[in-house]
Amino acid sequence: MFIERRIERHQLPYFLKVFNRTNDKFMGNLGNVSETGLMLISELPLLVGPVFYLQLKVPAEDGTYQLIDIDANCLWSHEDATPGIYDSGFRLKSVPPEYEQLVNALRGYFSFRPMSASA
Repeated sequence: MFIERRIERHQLPYFLKVFNRTNDKFMGNLGNVSETGLMLISELPLLVGPVFYLQLKVPAEDGTYQLIDIDANCLWSHEDATPGIYDSGFRLKSVPPEYEQLVNALRGYFSFRPMSASA
């Protein structure tokens, strides 16, 4: 069980959908991301331990979706502060380049950067 977080996590103000890659069933929404993991927000608790075959469906500008396939172990799952909602933490077994790009894009998009002073 993890006591300390070693990698900074980046909160998302809205959610990206996560599906079971094997049967294309909706599992929940992406809650936060790091370089090697993610948190899933769902309506059901998840089994801790096994590998889940997940697929992120990231909307593209042309109305299509970029599909990002990831294999990840569920490390923990517990009820959220909101009754009937569960948070589950995953560690990716390997990090595909598309996931790295997503994390970097989200970090850039949602980060606050100091603006240069105007004269």
